[in-house]
Amino acid sequence: MVTSEPGSAWAGRRDLGLVPDLGLVPDLGLVPDLGLVPDLAIDPLLPLARGWPPGCGVELAVDGPDGCLVAAGSCEHWRAEPGSLDLIEGATARFRLTPYITAPDALASLDRLLSRWREHLAAVPEAAGEDTAAVIGWPSRDVTGVRALVTHGLVPLGVIAARPADRRPEVAAGCPPGVRVRRAAPADLDVVVRMGMEVVRFDAHFGGVIDRPWATQALRTEVAGLLAEHEPWVWLAERDDDPVGLLIAEPPEVAGWIAPRTGRSPVAYLLALFVAPAERGAGVGAALTGYLHRAAAAARVAVILLQYEQVNPLAVPFWGHQGYRPLWTTWEARPARMLR
Repeated sequence: MVTSEPGSAWAGRRDLGLVPDLGLVPDLGLVPDLGLVPDLAIDPLLPLARGWPPGCGVELAVDGPDGCLVAAGSCEHWRAEPGSLDLIEGATARFRLTPYITAPDALASLDRLLSRWREHLAAVPEAAGEDTAAVIGWPSRDVTGVRALVTHGLVPLGVIAARPADRRPEVAAGCPPGVRVRRAAPADLDVVVRMGMEVVRFDAHFGGVIDRPWATQALRTEVAGLLAEHEPWVWLAERDDDPVGLLIAEPPEVAGWIAPRTGRSPVAYLLALFVAPAERGAGVGAALTGYLHRAAAAARVAVILLQYEQVNPLAVPFWGHQGYRPLWTTWEARPARMLR
C-alpha cells in the first residue's frame, strides 16, 4: 500500500511468489536445474536467473505441435496466518502461478498454460472457497500475455513500481510553508497507526486490499517493530505540531523479502505514504518522498520498490511524477474459482 496522496503497500510479504521466467527450456525434467533468464530487453530492472519453484508438486506443462515444451508452470498453495498483516493485502488462501514461457508465441503458450492451471484448481477443494484468489505476477512492460490473462478472467489489481537510483536527478522538493518533516519515534506509534489505517481504508475501495477486523492490531505490531529501529525510515509531516503526513519505508536490511523482484541491489521498499486530505496537492507528499530518496541515496540503494492499487486515481499520477514506473502487475481472480 502507499496511498492517500499516492497509493499503498503494506504488501503481502510472504506470498509474492516467484517471478515468471521467459527463457528456453528443452524438457520439463530439466527445469529444476536451470536458472532461466527473462528477456531483459523487455525491462532491464527484471531479475536475472531463477530456479524452478517447488509449488504444490503438480506438473503444469504445455507441449507444442512438435512435442517440445512451450510453457510450464508451478502453482504455490499459500494460506495466511490468522490475524496476520498479510491478510490485509488479499484473500486468505492464494493459489499463485509462476509461469515459464519457452516459445516465441507467448500469447498462445500462456493461454494454454492458464487453461491447465484452471483445470488444476478445479480439482483442489480449497480453491472453491469464497476467501480465495488465483494470482499471477506478470512483467508490466511485457504486453504479449495480457490478452490471455484477461480472457481467463484475471484482473490487474496491483502494481509493483520501481525507482532506480540511476534515473535523472530530481529537483529537490521543499516543505510547503508552515510544514516541517521529522523522523518518527516510538512515542509516535498511535499517530503512525492511525494514518496507516487511513491508507488501508482508502485502498480497500479498489478491490485488492481488505480492511480486516484485526487490521489495526496487526498494523500496530508491524509499526512498533519499525519504530524500535535506530533511525527508522519513518517520517512525519507536521503543521503547527499537528501531523498531516506520513511516510514509512524499509531500508535494504529489512526489505530483503521483496528484493528478488528486481535484478538491482540493494533494494529499499516504500511501505506507505499518507497525506491528510486538506493538505493534498500542496507538496507534502513530494517533501516526504524527498526525505526517503535522500536517505536511500546515502545508503547507496540501487532501486526503491513500492506497491499501489492499479486503479487508484491518486497513486498512478503521483508516483509517476516521483520517478516510479510499473515493474510488475499482479493479476487476480477472486474467488479462485472465477478463473476461466
